[in-house]
Amino acid sequence: MAHGTSRNHPLWAKRGFLAGLGLFLLGAGGEIVGHALFGTLPGWENTLLVDAEILGIALALLAPLVFGLVLPLTE
Repeated sequence: MAHGTSRNHPLWAKRGFLAGLGLFLLGAGGEIVGHALFGTLPGWENTLLVDAEILGIALALLAPLVFGLVLPLTE
């Protein structure tokens, strides 16, 4: 059986996890610093930071699952 492509799945899984972790830390850090400096944040900033946290968690959990488990098994 010939290989169609040579993807580096472990590298993509690690990078995806780190990107998700960074997005989560950016959102959480932004909320902590924003509330410490300004007391309250405007609604759009709070929404943006909460969404960054949620997407960061989802990316950090799904990237290793998809790139580390599912895609190598389907090739």
